[in-house]
Amino acid sequence: MKKTKQLVICALILAWLTQGIALAAPAKQLVKIAYLSQEQAVPVALSNLDPFIQNKGQIGAELAISDNNTTGQFTGQQYELKKVVVPVDGDIQQAFNQLGDDIGLVVLNVGPEQLNLLADLPSAKNKLLLDAATSDDELRNGGCRHHVLHLLPSRAMRADALAQYMLKKRWQNWFLVTGPSPADQLYAAAVKRAAKRFGMKLVAEKAWTNDYDARRTAQADVPVFTQIDDYDVLVVADEQGLFGEYLDYRTWKPRPVIGTQGLIATAWHRTHEQWGAVQLQNRFKEAAGRWMEEQDYAAYLAVRAIGEASVRSKSNQVLAIKDYMLSEAFALQGYKGMPLSFRAWDGQLRQPLLLAAPRSMVGVAPVEGFLHPKTELDTLGYDQPETACK
Repeated sequence: MKKTKQLVICALILAWLTQGIALAAPAKQLVKIAYLSQEQAVPVALSNLDPFIQNKGQIGAELAISDNNTTGQFTGQQYELKKVVVPVDGDIQQAFNQLGDDIGLVVLNVGPEQLNLLADLPSAKNKLLLDAATSDDELRNGGCRHHVLHLLPSRAMRADALAQYMLKKRWQNWFLVTGPSPADQLYAAAVKRAAKRFGMKLVAEKAWTNDYDARRTAQADVPVFTQIDDYDVLVVADEQGLFGEYLDYRTWKPRPVIGTQGLIATAWHRTHEQWGAVQLQNRFKEAAGRWMEEQDYAAYLAVRAIGEASVRSKSNQVLAIKDYMLSEAFALQGYKGMPLSFRAWDGQLRQPLLLAAPRSMVGVAPVEGFLHPKTELDTLGYDQPETACK
């Protein structure tokens, strides 16, 4: 009986001590992040090999929140992700306004035509927006917004990465083929800028029009279409994938294809396995049941960047997080062999680009030998003296 009484007293004392410790422990600093995207209308299937993926980006953000909270266990911080997916015919601006004032950090997976519409809303004035979907150069130049950061490489960065590799290979005579869409025209403009910047020669330019159906007439039309004077590489600007895949091995001359098809410059690729990337690839594939795409990687980096900046600044306030992100002290690990950082002048994330063929990694840019007074990463895209972002 006496022993039982002692055990009860010990249990009560232990419970009291545990409760006291719990009450004394400081509350975790809460960091709220919103992920806002809009569903896309399913396009006409161009190939059965690549099914349309509706949720690009979302699983990357979820994976990053998990990583942030792993770190937060040791730093006294907790991260919450509010996911808002607007239907195809939904009102994206209304959805943004409904996020509320208590969420100041927003990852956006929207098209380029929507990005600045959201950034210019009165409700966005005191928020930090992280663009995980666009590559438009204009959004980083004359159309920039200083409370928007861009995670994907711009078209200029992609074209510069390819130009560096072509210069290394001494494949300097280019034949440019451009598709009919406005996005194709923008990519072609970036190619022309890169060609001028790195001393390439555009020996020919042609427009691929809707008069051709590459799937049915590739064997007949492509050889005739590409029958020009000599060149080293065929550069294709076909962001929708309407015809670019059908140029390889069908050109009049045996020449490699680069650009939006063939050898591409990309932020992420399923063949990337260096610098710990295979672990991220496997974790994502286990969570999603598919390979990680560029937008998944961009959303992952956006949420991880918030985590890194909030830990280092010891703050959950938008201004403190933004200031740290744009400072020289910020360094984000992106599984690419060197730290990533943001350009203070246009909000673009500096990062190496993967030069990839469909089933193999060919190289990484910046290519060795291209120097810069600050960082070789600024040899890709618009450097500070070139920017039109004011």
